[in-house]
Amino acid sequence: MGKKNVLLGDLLVEQKLITPEQLKQALKHQQETGKLLGRALIDLKFIDEKTLIKVLHEKLDVPYVSLRNYKADPEVIKLVPEEFARAHKVLPLFRVNRKLTAAMVNPMDVVAIDALSQMVKMQIEPVICDEKDIEEAIDQYYSGAGSLQDMAKDISVEEAEQEQPNEYVLRREAEEGPVVKLVNLILSQAVKEGASDIHIEPREKELVVRYRIDGILHEVLKPPKKTQLAMVSRIKILASLDIAERRLPQDGRFRVKFDGRDIDFRVSTFPTVFGENVVLRLLDNTQTMLGLEELGMDDEALKDFKEIIHRPYGIILVTGPTGSGKSTTLYAALRQLDSKEKNIITLEDPVEYHFDQIRQSQVNPRIGLTFATGLRAILRQDPDVIMVGEIRDSETADIAVKSALTGHLVFSTLHTNDAVSALTRLADMGVEPYLVSSAVQGILAQRLARRVCPDCKVKYQPDVKLLKGLGINIENSKLTFYRGKGCRRCKNTGFRGRIAIFEFLKMDDQLRRLVVEGKSAMEIKNEAIRRGMITLLKDGIRKTLKGLTTIEEVLRITQL
Repeated sequence: MGKKNVLLGDLLVEQKLITPEQLKQALKHQQETGKLLGRALIDLKFIDEKTLIKVLHEKLDVPYVSLRNYKADPEVIKLVPEEFARAHKVLPLFRVNRKLTAAMVNPMDVVAIDALSQMVKMQIEPVICDEKDIEEAIDQYYSGAGSLQDMAKDISVEEAEQEQPNEYVLRREAEEGPVVKLVNLILSQAVKEGASDIHIEPREKELVVRYRIDGILHEVLKPPKKTQLAMVSRIKILASLDIAERRLPQDGRFRVKFDGRDIDFRVSTFPTVFGENVVLRLLDNTQTMLGLEELGMDDEALKDFKEIIHRPYGIILVTGPTGSGKSTTLYAALRQLDSKEKNIITLEDPVEYHFDQIRQSQVNPRIGLTFATGLRAILRQDPDVIMVGEIRDSETADIAVKSALTGHLVFSTLHTNDAVSALTRLADMGVEPYLVSSAVQGILAQRLARRVCPDCKVKYQPDVKLLKGLGINIENSKLTFYRGKGCRRCKNTGFRGRIAIFEFLKMDDQLRRLVVEGKSAMEIKNEAIRRGMITLLKDGIRKTLKGLTTIEEVLRITQL
């Protein structure tokens, strides 16, 4: 162990990987941030993580372990408190007799090793691992579905003697410690796992909690059925809803801070025959906003889209189902505009990201502030650019189109299956075809496809009939397809994260003429394709051939 007792900084200086001055700066950074020395060196870009791990592995003869596909012994996990594991970046893996093997970011941390040894009353054998891997493993083992289920089992809620307990009983049960802790853990775990929605679903004999991750719902917990009223009441209290009203749908919101991040939760309750169904939508206000170049548009589509958003007037529409990234695209477009020289005003439901140079507002139907009434008021604010969260009715559609024809640039969204359908949707809402053809400058349809997990990505051959049906030349031996085989990082789904696929329709004189003539959506789409429009399916296939997603996933989201 004498060799392992050397200090990390001294070892790196000795190997001429850092200078004494860099070590001094890193130690100062370590004091200021409380981070481990290795992380401080990486943050300051004095060394990269791979080099650091290689040195510790080779010079100290410390084994390296990849935690991506490694399963730790659940029994030894229980020996080490979560707080200690997170503070020292250490994860117990297995024990043999009186020796405990533990993964560590810094196997030279003698203080942590000694403290761990005293805690578990065993000799410690450290192995080295990536910092990101150990952080994800700690999340998995200490805050996973197992922890949720264990906590749910421990909750004791008195069975209500009456079928409809009064507000006092509901509030008392909702504010009891175990219920509060369980709801908090459900919320925090959803944030950690990157869920966009939480579903709390009452069934006849059970209660189910599901997270929507990368567009797909996953069951994570089945709390005891008797906790249903207390859990729902707890969420209602957070969202300032009426806990005694269970016959009518209610909507509310609340904000919680997790790890320094402000997370907004939009709450919707809906009465069912087995109790109230609750859905919470998560909005991360601190999430980094993407620029147009980072959205993943085709080069030609990106060039055309950038051109139309700088026009002085007209309407630009983004279409797609709920959760397809429309708001992200609209925000990226607004960021491209020079807000110092323009008056940009938005009306949203709700405001998801905040801009200092843009006037933002959100609808409030309870007091009569709808998209239509709000848009009328905005027109009296001398706007150059208006962003309306969604065109939901004929009144809003009429005002938006006429605003676009009177010197304003208007951005909005519609729920349609493709770009061309937005033109006919406006006509169905009562907007005259000649007004639609004059006002609309471009329409961007989009979907979000699950990204193939980069950590378990392997080549595969999709069904030959499927490829032929899509017009893909299977004789081309250069075509390579990928999918994820499943690993710990993607929770064995084969996917991690999402990418966008797009279909951009740029209006020109020929397309405007077809709209005025009342041609069908199919006729207009065929002409747009003939003039170079890339469809959602074609863009999806292109991204499949780049190894970003799978053919099956593209077909799923384009509903073909």
